[in-house]
Amino acid sequence: MTEIRTPRLLLRRWHDDDLAPMADINADPRVMRWVDDGSVRDLDHTAEAIERWEEEWDEEGFGLFAVELLASGELAGFTGLSVPEFLPEVLPDVAISWRLGSQFWGQGYASEAAHATLEFALQDRGLDRVISISRVGDQASENVIRKLGMVPERETAHPVHGFPLRVHGIDLTEFQA
Repeated sequence: MTEIRTPRLLLRRWHDDDLAPMADINADPRVMRWVDDGSVRDLDHTAEAIERWEEEWDEEGFGLFAVELLASGELAGFTGLSVPEFLPEVLPDVAISWRLGSQFWGQGYASEAAHATLEFALQDRGLDRVISISRVGDQASENVIRKLGMVPERETAHPVHGFPLRVHGIDLTEFQA
């Protein structure tokens, strides 16, 4: 079982009792504002998503980690690596992403978890490069992306919804672990 500990977080595979708290996160319009078309997700959709994330772990050797606060054991959300199949123009790149409940925003958790995930990508999975895809205007994600040392590479449009996306990248040989 793959786990990463940071000073405040445990990044781990998904447990059955993660479903309800992750569904609560996905049901928050503030959290989902910048995700796909911005619509909230219900319990069934969240269960299907977690199942897909776990399948990606099995197929690719990486995936989205559940992010747990060490101090309280609360599920804060996710961070991790995935193949961004929704945007074929960036393939075969691997993307880093995150989604935290709004009560966990502004405390540095996303940056801490994402930094640990980049270390994992480089040191444990041997990836040379990682990208991040964000919606143009999502300043909170842009701040995390900048802290990771990722640089904007291009803008494109979401192939289904048409809104503008920004693709950032980092060569992991230059990453400061």
